[in-house]
Amino acid sequence: MTEPEKLDLRSLDIVEDKKQELLRLFPETRTEDGKIDFERLKLTLGEMVDVRKERYGVNWPGKADCFKTIQTPSLGTLRPCPEESVNFDTTENFIIEGDNLEVLKLLQKSYLGKVKMIYIDPPYNTGNDFIYPDNYTESLQTYLEYTGQVDAEGRKFGTNTEADGRFHSKWLNMMYPRLYLARNLLSEDGVILVSISDHEVAALRFLLNEVFGEENFSAQFVWKSRKYPDSRAKTGVSTDHEYIVLFTRSDRGVLRGVERDESKFANPDNDPRGLWMSRSLLGLATKAQRPNLYYPIIDPKTGRPYDPPEDTGWRYSEDRMRSLIEAGCILFPSKPDGRPREKKFRSDLQSEFVAFPSIIDDVFTADGTSQIRALFGEDVFDFPKPSKLLERLIKQGTDDDGILLDFFAGSGATAQAVLELNKSDGGHRKFILVQLPEPTNRKDFATIAEITKDRVRRVIRNMAEEKQESLSFNARESLDRGFRVFKLAESNFKTWEADQAKDAEGLMKQLELHVDHLREGRTQEDILYEILLKSGFALTTPVEKLTVAGKTVHGVAGGAMIICLERELTMELIRAMADKKPERVVCLDAGFASNDQLKANAVQIFKTKGVTSFRTV
Repeated sequence: MTEPEKLDLRSLDIVEDKKQELLRLFPETRTEDGKIDFERLKLTLGEMVDVRKERYGVNWPGKADCFKTIQTPSLGTLRPCPEESVNFDTTENFIIEGDNLEVLKLLQKSYLGKVKMIYIDPPYNTGNDFIYPDNYTESLQTYLEYTGQVDAEGRKFGTNTEADGRFHSKWLNMMYPRLYLARNLLSEDGVILVSISDHEVAALRFLLNEVFGEENFSAQFVWKSRKYPDSRAKTGVSTDHEYIVLFTRSDRGVLRGVERDESKFANPDNDPRGLWMSRSLLGLATKAQRPNLYYPIIDPKTGRPYDPPEDTGWRYSEDRMRSLIEAGCILFPSKPDGRPREKKFRSDLQSEFVAFPSIIDDVFTADGTSQIRALFGEDVFDFPKPSKLLERLIKQGTDDDGILLDFFAGSGATAQAVLELNKSDGGHRKFILVQLPEPTNRKDFATIAEITKDRVRRVIRNMAEEKQESLSFNARESLDRGFRVFKLAESNFKTWEADQAKDAEGLMKQLELHVDHLREGRTQEDILYEILLKSGFALTTPVEKLTVAGKTVHGVAGGAMIICLERELTMELIRAMADKKPERVVCLDAGFASNDQLKANAVQIFKTKGVTSFRTV
């Protein structure tokens, strides 16, 4: 009897995905059982394969386990929390509470290649700011124990101290799989920016070189984070800066650039060529470097020569300079101590933008602290990034409607930056924030995730009050001022535990669990969003409730998929769903109530109507 396929409840299988890509590129390496013949692959690539035992790179204790962590699919889910959200039904922004490693795995199917920019401010590994799971191979289990969702068995999150013999290795083990998974989510023209301090900047550069490719390094910004020197510095040196490291997904990723100062252009002499500005003719090369740029410029009217300074030559070669003089593009001074300058016309400049500077020195950590105080009335979060800094970066790294991901969300400054930037330029950028519910030892905000959510609520409330708008306005008809809250949890469906005892008692326990494999206390919305996520649909995909044959079904993406969560399926309902001719159908296995005849007929009916995928869960 023909059976419908089971919906795969795992996150994206990274290994299988890479294998299929290799087989697509090198079909000649496929073995009879569908695997890859490694020796044939080496023959195919020839001299491109590096067989040396020693090569340039970075290694550390635990690196091999990082790959096991990456390759282990997640069996978790993201449960919707409308009661903690703002404009849940209409917003395209998210705040996800959970371990970011598991969340990144769960986002792989739905957001693969869709994120325009990633900004993260990870722990700097200073000895008391580092939260990590002791057991990397059971991250979901560790998280569930950490948050009290299951009985604790000793696996906890904790700090990383310099007294630990694997101080740097633990930080690398935490960061590597997260960066690896994050890269998959970036679009081909996407960028990632990572804030870091001196503690781990060298290690971070090595990691990013390996994950993104050294050729995709773009810049290492120096951010002057401290406005005034630290007089309490024990070393006698005030560390006034941090770094922001920029990598791109490919050579298509570039920053936008800073808008050119148009006020510098004018036309005081009514030149028919239009607006112009005066700029220096001095170059950057020394006389030893570019001797051809050292020559006298002759004023054609007075015959007076002008030599360049000793330490730098002119911007152009002598032939180029001569042609500019003939074209009336060189301004000669009226004062004896003056120097010739170039008359640069606005029409000659192709872009409205100039390069973004690598030093940022006009916004400080103190500004972020002031923002928190203004929103909360007190310091509820230490050393928050100022949203103005992030606004500047986001404007550089995203387009007007791109998705921005921050999986070390902290106080939620990234969300505020997105909301403020959209308000100022009318953009429709979306944010996805991920934050671990790390305890704060506060009564008002038990976890950092609570601070994250409440900060964004307050920002939205302030914006609404400024424009005298209601928080319940339709977000699709105006700026998106809302966010959906999701929380990491075990799958809504009980999975077969392969590591359970294989004796009669153990097998009976497993079979009893699967009489009804839906977890208690889970809602239809919980199940619906898990199916969307595991089927590769974004969490913002439009879902419409439909009444079909007297039953409720969910039409996804304009009817491309139908999800039926009814517990009592009928032939009439099966035929009615098939008549809508969706591409895919997902039903609860429990809906067939062990009616194998109905299940077999459903397979044939859907197939006849052109349904390409019918799965049960």
